[in-house]
This record gives sequence, structure tokens and C-alpha cells, in this order.
Amino acid sequence: MRAALNAIGGLLRDTVKVVLDLYKVMIPIIILVKILSELNVLGYLAWPLTPVMKLVGLPAETGLVWVTAMFVNLYSAMAVYVSLGALSLNVAQITVLATMMLVAHNLLLETRIAQQCGVSAKSQIIVRVGCAILLGFILHLVFSGFGVFQEPSRLLWDPPAEAPTLLLWAWGQAKGLISLFFIIFGLMVLMQVLKALRITDLFNFVLRPFLKIMGISSNAATITVIGLTLGITYGGGLIIHESRSGTVSRMDLFSAMTLMALSHALIEDTLVMSLLGAHMAGTFWGRLIFSLVVVAILSRLLRKKLAPVEA
Repeated sequence: MRAALNAIGGLLRDTVKVVLDLYKVMIPIIILVKILSELNVLGYLAWPLTPVMKLVGLPAETGLVWVTAMFVNLYSAMAVYVSLGALSLNVAQITVLATMMLVAHNLLLETRIAQQCGVSAKSQIIVRVGCAILLGFILHLVFSGFGVFQEPSRLLWDPPAEAPTLLLWAWGQAKGLISLFFIIFGLMVLMQVLKALRITDLFNFVLRPFLKIMGISSNAATITVIGLTLGITYGGGLIIHESRSGTVSRMDLFSAMTLMALSHALIEDTLVMSLLGAHMAGTFWGRLIFSLVVVAILSRLLRKKLAPVEA
């Protein structure tokens, strides 16, 4: 019994350390993003994206949608898209836009979390924005070239007509931050249970060939899977914990965080984008396959760069 209590106490201490680190990053950025939104700064930031949106076959107005996703979050970007109502995008176009949003969204917060994990925030921003544009262009070429998904998209989401008051917004953010503690603690408990039952060994065995191609060792297999399925905040929280334990190498940190950055919350975010009429051919399969290929290439380039020069 005492051993179990000591183990729980240790997990609680680790959770507090990780969550406090996340709070230090999240709270200032949440406030900053709210200020930017209230001052309507995002419209000015969207203007330079006009050539990019045309490159991927989208109207210039969609630049405001994407920049909102990059600086705020997906739901705010969805609300902006709905407010633009007269765009009338076809399924191919909304799939391109939704996929770009999924690859590069909430950058201020998520790249700071990556930085806490020991990965350069600047490199993550460059990779995510660059890959979003590249993937959007590829999907545009494929969809237009084969003439698929050209039918009008169907919007299935109706956001609230009125924005919440500042007090309700603050309360909603506070509840989210509190719930984060319990989610991170639950994930840490789950990790220990999986290790005790040797299920992590099974994960590692099954995923080892795929992760090896991407430059991710078996030590980071489980936390990578959690990041892909649940999201970068939770996966990043676990990586912060694992990086402190010294079990995850610098190479693993970069590869795992980059893979999570390009393709996280695969199930939830794919379903959310389907509410806009986007097809999972882009939001799920296109994003996942593209992410695996990109991380495999980047990990090899980084490995060569980090390799000692032979005498």
C-alpha cells in the first residue's frame, strides 16, 4: 500500500511540474490571442496570404480563415468561415483549406509547447506553415487534375450567434486549464500501467518498423501515438516529462514533435473539419501520409547534420 501511495505521489508531483510548465506557456499566449482577436488585427495579417491562397486554388478571403486558425484555433477559424457565407466552396476547396488549417493552427501556443520539449519553435513554425502550403498545393493539383470532389460542399455546423462575454470566456479558459491537469495525470497513470503490463513493448514492436523509417526510436513510440490521437498539448506534456527522465534522445524529440505537429488529434480534428464539408481523403489520409513522408525525410537530413564528421 505504501509503495502504491508513493508511486501516486510521485506521479502527482511530476504532473504538477509538467502542468505548471504548460501553464507558463499557455496562459500568456491565451491572453495575447484574445487581445489580437478583440483588436481585429488578424485581418491585416491575412492580406499577405492572398497569393498563397490563389496558389492552392482558394479565394483570397480564405486567407482570413487560415490566419485565424494559425493565430487562434480551429473553432474560431470555422466561425470566420461561416461568417463569410457567400464563398460557396466545393468539396475539393474546403478540403484543401481544412487540411492546411489542421497542419498549421494554434501556432503561438503549440510551438511554445514544442520549445518546452527542447525543439526550436522557429523551426516548427517554418515546417508547419511550409508543409501546409505544400500539402494544400499537392491536394489542389490532385483534386483538380482528376476532377474529383468538385461538387458543392455542405456545411453541417452552426456556431453561436453571439460571442460569449469576457467573463464567460475567462471561465471557459479556466475550466480548460483545470481539466488539463487531470488529463495529464490520467495519461501519466496510463503510461505506467501500460509499462507494467508490457503493452508499451507491444506498441514498440508493432510500430518499430514505421518509426524507424521516421527516425523515432521505440522509446518515444507510445507518447508519439498519444500525440497523434489526442493532440500536441497532451503528447507534448508527456514528452516534457520523458525528456526530463533522459529516455528520449534529441533526435527522437525532433522527429516525434514534428510528426505530432503536422498530424495530431487525427480522429477529433478530422471529424471537426467534416462539419465544414471537408473530405477525409485530405484531412486524414492526405495529412497522415504526407506527415510520415516529411518526417522521414527531415529526420534523415537532421541525422546527417548531427553525425560526427569522419576523420
